[in-house]
Amino acid sequence: MFALFDEAGKFLAGRVMSEADSSMQIELESGTRVNVKSANVLLKFEKPAPAELIAEGQRLAQEIDLDLAWEFAPEAEFGFAELARDYFDAKAGITHQAAALFRLFEAPHYFRRAGKGQFKKAPEDIVKAALLGIERKRQQALQIEAWAEELAAGQCPAPIKEQIYKILFKPDKNGPEYKAVVEATRRAHKAPLDLLKDAGAISSPYQFHWKRFLFEQFPKGVGFPALQAPEIKDELPLAAVQAFSIDDSATTEIDDALSVQGLGTGEVIFGVHIAAPGLAFQPDSAVDKVARERLSTVYMPGWKLTMLPDEVVQAYTLIEGRDCPAVSIYFTLDEATLAVKRSETKLERVPIAANLRHDKLDGIITEASLNGEAPADYAFAPELALCMRLAKVLKAQRAVVRGKPENFTRPDYNFRLDSSTGREPDGSEQVSITTRQRGSALDLIVAEAMILANSTWGGWLDELGLPGIYRSQASMAPGVKVRMGTRAQPHAGMGVKQYTWATSPLRRYVDLVNQWQIIACARHGRTAALVAPFKPKDAQLFSIISGFDAAYSAYNGFQSGIERFWTLRYLQQQGISELNASVMKDGLVRADDLPLVFKTLGCEALPRGAHVRVRITGLDEMTLDVHANLLARLDDVAETAAEPEAEDEDEEPAGALTLAIDLTPAEGEAAEASSS
Repeated sequence: MFALFDEAGKFLAGRVMSEADSSMQIELESGTRVNVKSANVLLKFEKPAPAELIAEGQRLAQEIDLDLAWEFAPEAEFGFAELARDYFDAKAGITHQAAALFRLFEAPHYFRRAGKGQFKKAPEDIVKAALLGIERKRQQALQIEAWAEELAAGQCPAPIKEQIYKILFKPDKNGPEYKAVVEATRRAHKAPLDLLKDAGAISSPYQFHWKRFLFEQFPKGVGFPALQAPEIKDELPLAAVQAFSIDDSATTEIDDALSVQGLGTGEVIFGVHIAAPGLAFQPDSAVDKVARERLSTVYMPGWKLTMLPDEVVQAYTLIEGRDCPAVSIYFTLDEATLAVKRSETKLERVPIAANLRHDKLDGIITEASLNGEAPADYAFAPELALCMRLAKVLKAQRAVVRGKPENFTRPDYNFRLDSSTGREPDGSEQVSITTRQRGSALDLIVAEAMILANSTWGGWLDELGLPGIYRSQASMAPGVKVRMGTRAQPHAGMGVKQYTWATSPLRRYVDLVNQWQIIACARHGRTAALVAPFKPKDAQLFSIISGFDAAYSAYNGFQSGIERFWTLRYLQQQGISELNASVMKDGLVRADDLPLVFKTLGCEALPRGAHVRVRITGLDEMTLDVHANLLARLDDVAETAAEPEAEDEDEEPAGALTLAIDLTPAEGEAAEASSS
């Protein structure tokens, strides 16, 4: 005797070896013996053979018209054998009964399963809805097929082009557009990026990087709503200073300026003046909501996305020739030793006498001229000389706390794009890359002034019991990262007791938040905690920190990636195929004269710091990969260069992109492939 049974929704048949009250032992055609509950046995038969029954039953099942079967089926619950007798004939045999079972089981939109071979016909409206769904799936399958054919032939359908970045990075894997790309990739035997680029979906590598960034970070677009810059209503006193700012010529958000008073008197007052948008609008205002959504200005060669609209920025930027509202901090110094005696914060209007541009003055305002070793024929020479002396003292004091001096051995790189002034780059521009050594005189002056202001304001907030947004680093041990929090804690890397960001409120949101807190302190002193916008343990601060961390990291990552793109474009435009470089680790090298880190075959066993000549064998502007191999070692093999201090131990070159396209066949597809 044979038996047909249901095993977790799959029908099997075999010879009955033994039978008890509630179970049977059945031997399958493979020779495997299984114990089956009697309740799961749906048919017992003497012939045909089990394999023949299943094969013939499945063939006959496809001949059953489901619409007709649904019409024939009784309204009450019924068994498959009953339907077989109604549909075929009153003497429907085992094979026809099996066919009815298989057909009923595979059509749940027509017949609901009641268990133990029993079924109940679905209501008419449910059947109609299910059939519409099936037809939609059929039409979708045809659409996927058509789109896949177009893509494989080198044409990109408009619906896919419109969703290209969603498909690649955040896809709906059930969407027809995604499925068409997967199918076309398999058919064309190409990588997804190559397929889409060849089909015209990706117009250029530059647009790919730019549009991907906008898709991920600015899905609603980069435009601003219509905003008016609120007026500062405070009656602010006019400061008796002539302040000057130091920025790059491309800077429009001039956040900070400096001033010096009292030269030659024995007591000097050094002022740091910060643009004061925090005096004009408050948290949850229309302008604040825009700033909080963007969180920071995004920088890239030839373009930027500002945190605030230009018309708002221009209302508060420290532009020369204006008396600009500012949050100022004044440090009273001993002129001889430059020791800080005291500090005072004021809300005031500050006359901005000049906007100095370091890219035009770096070769003129040199350390030698500031020290009196060379002529100083430029504006604010005495004031800048005092600033330089102070910067050196402050840096030396921080080095004592750090335990070692800061080591800025590598230059900064400036990217300039031709024909891109005033318009968004498209990737076709000619790029020039120039170097600017870190720690130049003007850089040092500004950096130390801002560190002094930020650390002092951080201590003041803590003293008055106000929370702020701080940056801290527990130690300089490897792997100890800088963290953001609401409590004043030491910053080992900076060498200060506490450190905030409060000097760039036009371009970083955390600086604006801290400025609101500082303004409350300046206005209310010891009672500031009662009226400050953010109270201790304010949940909003933690939310801001979390959002800012994520956005700032993404923006910096994009800036690094797009600068790498322009560096690869520079290599191509200049026809550069060989570079001198220094070995880092694991085969990584750093180019001597370009901002470029990449793996080089043949450098894996060389010591860190070894100087080498490498050949560029390939560039990929989509993945930003550089392929290179070692030509020669340039330094004396017996005298390995001293290992430099690593400022970024974790730096890695840009690698292959991680796409969200899964080319592994789904379970059902894999089964189909193996059976075909």
